[in-house]
Amino acid sequence: MTVLTDTKYSVLDLVPVRADHGPARSLHNALDLARHAETWGYNRFWVAEHHNMDGIASSATSVLLGYLAGGTSSIRMGSGGVMLPNHAPLVIAEQFGTLESLYPGRIDLGLGRAPGSDQMTARALRRERSGSADDFPDDVRELMAYLGPRTPDQKVIAVPGSGTNVPIWLLGSSLFSAQLAGMYGLPYAFASHFAPRYMHEAIRVYRAHFKPSEVLDKPYVMLGVPLVAADSDEHADYLATSVYRRILNLMRGQTLVQQPPVKSMEGLWLPHEKAAVGDFLGLAVVGGPAKVRAKLEVLQEQTQADELIFTCDLYEHADRLRSYELLAQVMKG
Repeated sequence: MTVLTDTKYSVLDLVPVRADHGPARSLHNALDLARHAETWGYNRFWVAEHHNMDGIASSATSVLLGYLAGGTSSIRMGSGGVMLPNHAPLVIAEQFGTLESLYPGRIDLGLGRAPGSDQMTARALRRERSGSADDFPDDVRELMAYLGPRTPDQKVIAVPGSGTNVPIWLLGSSLFSAQLAGMYGLPYAFASHFAPRYMHEAIRVYRAHFKPSEVLDKPYVMLGVPLVAADSDEHADYLATSVYRRILNLMRGQTLVQQPPVKSMEGLWLPHEKAAVGDFLGLAVVGGPAKVRAKLEVLQEQTQADELIFTCDLYEHADRLRSYELLAQVMKG
């Protein structure tokens, strides 16, 4: 049985944007967070591809990863993830082959099959590419071939990329990628930070379909967890209102630019909206160190996850740093 202190812990940064700062400050904050995470023992630092979202500055994922990897020395850097239908597999192989060549042994390539945006934006991204999610299994195979050793009959190669064997992860919020990751023998990351409802079933499907590969001899599960840790339960509850406001705006189709915390959410949401935000953040860990530890111990007991990756979108950068610092102390016991 895996205990909490044996579980690896990582960061998923959505590079949140505030109205009074803009993307530049957010990108610099991402590097500052990565540097702190490295010193606190975090295993990896991932950023996610999103488009046409004014509150998220990680759209140029591979470019940002180069900046973050260049400013750190040991923590793994990766995509959580690249939305493969938006891109030709060869382009992603070249981008991540370049990153791996520059920062060997530190790069992860997490892949998703969603657009990471609305359909209008997806069309703007893809132009003449069909980019269907139905092509995802074939696109993953093609990408794996580009990053693997060159074969004698291979006509198209990725340079850099060929032979780099960048670790590929499949990401998902439903059961499709869970089954595919198992069949391909790849590590699997479930997006329980926003889709907790299917978490247990996705883990079961992945483990049931897993076939050993050159990459893995047994399943490897990572779970996304929303985090708001503070020095007291009361302060954590206060800081969490900023997260609630962000998710509420997402559901309303409004701005995702960060909003400051408030003393109470009463009057800001309707009962059904409160319930919907609660479902979205069903796995959220909010509280002081003791409460955070208790919640994570239950999660670990229920899932036996190999790794937990935490997202923490607090309004003040200092509060985000403190949240991740407290978490590291909890994970180390």
